[in-house]
Amino acid sequence: MKRKPQSGGSAPVCKLGKAENQKAPSLKILAQHLGLAPATVSIVLNNSPIAATIPASTRERVVAAARALGYRPNFLARSLRAGRSFTVGVLVPEVSEGYAALVLSGVEDYLLTAGYFYFVASHRHRSDLIEEYPRLLLERAVEGFIMVDTPLKFAPRAPAVSVSGHHALPGVTNIRLDHRQAARQALAHLQSLGHRKIAFIKGQPFSSDTQSRWEAIQHAAAELGLEISPQRVVQLSGDSPTPEPGLQAVRQLLARRNDFTALFAFNDMSAIGALRALRECRHVPEDVSLVGFDDIESAAFQHPALTTVRQPLRAMGELAARTLLERIQAGKSGDHPRVMTVKPELVIRASTGPCPRS
Repeated sequence: MKRKPQSGGSAPVCKLGKAENQKAPSLKILAQHLGLAPATVSIVLNNSPIAATIPASTRERVVAAARALGYRPNFLARSLRAGRSFTVGVLVPEVSEGYAALVLSGVEDYLLTAGYFYFVASHRHRSDLIEEYPRLLLERAVEGFIMVDTPLKFAPRAPAVSVSGHHALPGVTNIRLDHRQAARQALAHLQSLGHRKIAFIKGQPFSSDTQSRWEAIQHAAAELGLEISPQRVVQLSGDSPTPEPGLQAVRQLLARRNDFTALFAFNDMSAIGALRALRECRHVPEDVSLVGFDDIESAAFQHPALTTVRQPLRAMGELAARTLLERIQAGKSGDHPRVMTVKPELVIRASTGPCPRS
């Protein structure tokens, strides 16, 4: 049987179709299919810093072909070539609604676009796990750490960025909120509404922000001429990430029968619990104004909607991830910032109002 002769003058074209049982193509085959150099395809798919120099139409064509043909980068080969894992470790108290979840979402967004993977470990504020997890993650070849509300006694043996970090440790960059500005914003708002008898919910002793935030509140109150009565101060207890500790703390506060017209809670979770406790005997904001802290996603959907001090939590997560990768890429010889401070924003909603006359 004679083969039909091919017409000359044109280069052979590699035609690929994604069959159900077809093996995903290699980078070389994908590049041949597109008529591009393998290096060009690799730069685009790995989101390399120099990918911006490649025309947008070419980048779109590469991504579309990779998706259509089921191409998956060979992560192991990439790691072996670079001698790196492209993986970081993230430590959080727990994965639940609230502070840590929003920070983690910012971390995740940045790492994914940078082509990095990450491990998350929840330590539940246990000192043994805080000490053990960095070692276990290093055994899994992580290149650095992001610590979220994780008090450190010793610096890990890799670059580290701590969100809400308050301890100066070698090799650790601390990302902090300006707590003095946050406290002043909240207390000045309540003062402008006529409130003088203000109650406070302090955070649990194990929280990284508890001491710094309380010192900031005391400083702001002194500046504004507001008195802090010990009888109007309660502290959260237990490690539950739910509104329950706030509920119990305010029930304890109400049992003292010490009058107050406003309440400044440690965070939004405790404020939501406080709202439940206050509803049992008072009205918010007619009898008591309530201010939270963090501006978690559910704060705006409470009834009434929660006035709160917004921390840019997602942006703090992105900043932590970007700073860590910059430090990893700079190596041991690179300088790194010791402290990075972010600014709060007071978000006024329906849970605060004028001080009642009596």
